[in-house]
Amino acid sequence: MAITDVPRSVARPGDDRGDPTGLGIARPGVVRRNLAAAGLYEEALRRGEATLVEGGALNALTGRHTGRSPADKYIVREDSSADRIWWGSNQPLDPERFAVLKRRIAGYLEGRDLYVQDLAAGADPRYRIGVRAVTELAWHSLFARALLLRLSPEEQRRFAPDWTIVSVPGFNADPALDGVRSSTVIALSFAERLVLIGGTEYAGEIKKSVFTVLNYLLPLRGVMAMHCSANVGDDGGVALFFGLSGTGKTTLSADPMRRLIGDDEHGWSDDGVFNFEGGCYAKVIRLSPTAEPEIYATTRRFGTVLENVVVDPATREPDLDDETLTENTRAAYPIDFIPNALIPPVAGHPRTILLLAADAFGVLPPIARLTPEQAMYHFLAGYTAKVAGTEKGLGSEPEATFSTCFAHPFLPLPPTVYARLFGEKIARHGVQCYLVNTGWAGGPYGVGSRMPIQLTRELVRAALDGRLAGVPTRREPFFGLHVPTACPGVPADQLDPRATWADKDAYDRQARRLAGMFIENFRHFDDVDASIKEAGPRV
Repeated sequence: MAITDVPRSVARPGDDRGDPTGLGIARPGVVRRNLAAAGLYEEALRRGEATLVEGGALNALTGRHTGRSPADKYIVREDSSADRIWWGSNQPLDPERFAVLKRRIAGYLEGRDLYVQDLAAGADPRYRIGVRAVTELAWHSLFARALLLRLSPEEQRRFAPDWTIVSVPGFNADPALDGVRSSTVIALSFAERLVLIGGTEYAGEIKKSVFTVLNYLLPLRGVMAMHCSANVGDDGGVALFFGLSGTGKTTLSADPMRRLIGDDEHGWSDDGVFNFEGGCYAKVIRLSPTAEPEIYATTRRFGTVLENVVVDPATREPDLDDETLTENTRAAYPIDFIPNALIPPVAGHPRTILLLAADAFGVLPPIARLTPEQAMYHFLAGYTAKVAGTEKGLGSEPEATFSTCFAHPFLPLPPTVYARLFGEKIARHGVQCYLVNTGWAGGPYGVGSRMPIQLTRELVRAALDGRLAGVPTRREPFFGLHVPTACPGVPADQLDPRATWADKDAYDRQARRLAGMFIENFRHFDDVDASIKEAGPRV
């Protein structure tokens, strides 16, 4: 059903017709505020936005956008923030164009029903912001409610938004009028504390807009904003898992032997680590009920929002192995759906940081100890590899991807701001850092095989509980990495990537090739200390 064809709501007690956006909508339709999950289910199903899945989850299809649209994201260039923004990466939008966009969205919303959720971001109250999510779709409201921090009824009564996000998938931007490149737009104004999202049904834009806002605000207060998952052991030892999509952040942090702090976005203040969110956003393609039982269970639970999962029309059973619609199938669910979640999600300083890379070239070791300089280098590089099937247009060969600080699309400030905070904090707290390859061994993608999750879990647990601390290492020749020579419970030959290749000369060629890509990528970091540059690979 097209968005323009959805049936209008009948007003109920608690509904109103006031403008929740602040855009100046003269006559909005019915406005439903802070509906709980059951009410949002009713609305989404009545309007034909989503389908009910066996077990209780809600499944929505996002149309032509099955992922984010970074090329359609803009920051309004205005005086209060312009001197701080990293314009080399972020697209500017003139304030006059933003004003036109606001008026046009306000006009589009005349007479249309809206869903409002008053929420928060930042589990540490000192750094928390109030976020009002105003959405055209009921399932988007459920998504926002699942992902951000939910407020009590008393907090909702006293709520005043610090930021407002308006998501209107049925609105199409006009490049000639709005100064953008396509019908899709994600525009942030730090002066007006407003985010406008149009032309896309992909709900992840809501979540990542909040992350972008916090990536701007918190570093200015000395708090590091991080694209990472986090958990904590019974001894209070906190671990951070940095990595891009598909590297295993969510899977590895959801360890039944540790408490989950969060799966994706965190802050690191002078007092420790805190989650930005109240939920998780897991990639569920080929999710295993045996290897990832806690996450798998959420896909069969009331309150979970599935995106673009293929569902049997007769049995309503979701097929998590079917990538017909997209490789990027997702589940959004409240964090307390994970049995061992830490509530509230606030903990101490990290003892261990793991930088995850799904190396489809098959040359990085499954785990390597990093010096502080190497940790800084690989944090700035933010490497992983994409393979056929993960994105349209990819061929049979792996494609190296470098995302600065593992968060390039969400960094409003220059990368040196985040790198400086990272370096200062790992030095001050004596954090041990590791590089972990969750990708391929025995050859590249198409020849070798993916690292078994059980092997990676064992290595990660050994790093976290100290079993790797005193193990001798050997210096890997291409990247200069310090590779453990042994790990309890892991065959020694699995620790040496070259030993897993049948053709050793082919391994050497592939390692030199990837090392060269690292070197080429790092050339644009011309203001980084020489000690960090020298910590990278050498060909």
